[in-house]
Order: sequence, then structure tokens, then C-alpha cells
Amino acid sequence: MERDPSRVVAFSDGVTAIAITLLVLEIRAPHNTRHLMHGLAALWPSYLAYVLTFMLIGQVWVNHHIMFDHIRSVDRVVLFLNTVLLMDVAFLPFAASVLAQAFRDGHGQRIAVLLHGAAFELLAILFNVIWGYVRRDRRLLTATIGSAGVAAISRRFRLALIWLAAGTLLGTLLPLLGVAVIAAFILYYWLPIAGEITEARRRHHRGHRT
Repeated sequence: MERDPSRVVAFSDGVTAIAITLLVLEIRAPHNTRHLMHGLAALWPSYLAYVLTFMLIGQVWVNHHIMFDHIRSVDRVVLFLNTVLLMDVAFLPFAASVLAQAFRDGHGQRIAVLLHGAAFELLAILFNVIWGYVRRDRRLLTATIGSAGVAAISRRFRLALIWLAAGTLLGTLLPLLGVAVIAAFILYYWLPIAGEITEARRRHHRGHRT
């Protein structure tokens, strides 16, 4: 049985909003206000984990909308895969907390980067699995996206697999460098998907001519 994806998107937005809000709870005010500036500066691992994870979850939210903008209806397979995706999203505040704590303590950074990166790598895998499933069965896709747009989104999602895996594996050797590679991924991934935009403009101009 197929369903309208609007309720899936609304539920996903709610889970994402809660997860992204919980991130700030990791940043706790210093107990010693006599040396407040030093105490605030010492919280840099918490700031790092907060900004990195917030922006990555933001990308998850944006790309989830991009994907579901082109999904006409969902079946039980898509519902199940999206539920697993949201379970991973809900786990991210914990992964961010572990990352911040490891860098504060100076121990376990490699494992912390591995945990944090693996959580996002799983999201990338799930995005690819969901999109691969709906693109294979075009009955679930809208008629407004053609083969060029489908291919453009597929390329973007596959790149996430490679980039996040590279940053995660590098982080098991050099933690800060691994974090830097994943942070660079944030800058790139906020760029629009060129193939999808080009096709949308083409359809827009064609509609005006008719």
C-alpha cells in the first residue's frame, strides 16, 4: 500500500528538530566563574562538536527534503528505511557528546571520531539505499524529475559515502585531520545540485513557452 509522503516528511522534520536542539545541552556553563574566560575557552571541544554536528544534521535535513521533493508516494520499504534513518539521527547528539568529551579529556579521540563519523556514514548509506530503491521503481517518483535529475542526486549521495568514509578512517589515525576533512564536506555539500537545478530551469522555461 502506497502513502502520501507528506506525513513522513513532517515526522522526519520533528525528529531532526529535536536532535539538533539537544546538541546544545552538551555545552555546560563553567562551574568556576572566577576564571570565566579560561573556563569558556576550555569548552572548545564542545563548541567544535556542536558546530560540526549541527551543520551536518542541517545537511541531512536539506537533502532529506531534496529527496522527498521527488518522491510521489512511499511504501512500507521506504517507511522502514526512513525509520532507521531517523533512529540514526536521534543518536547523533550522543555521538557529538562523546566526541567533545574525548577531546576535552585528551583520550579516546580516535574512537570518538570513528563513532561520530560512522553515525554519519550510516546516514549516507541509508540515503543511497532509499534513493536507489525509489529510482529503480519509478512509480514512487514524481513526473517532474527526469533521468538527468535522478543521476545528479545519485552522484551527490554517492560522493557522501566516499567523503565521510575517508574522513572517518583518517580520523582513526589523525583525529583532528579527520574532523577537518568532514568539516570540509560541509562546505561542499551546501552547494546546490547542478543537474537537478539545470533540469528544473529547463522545465520552467518549457512551461512558459507553452
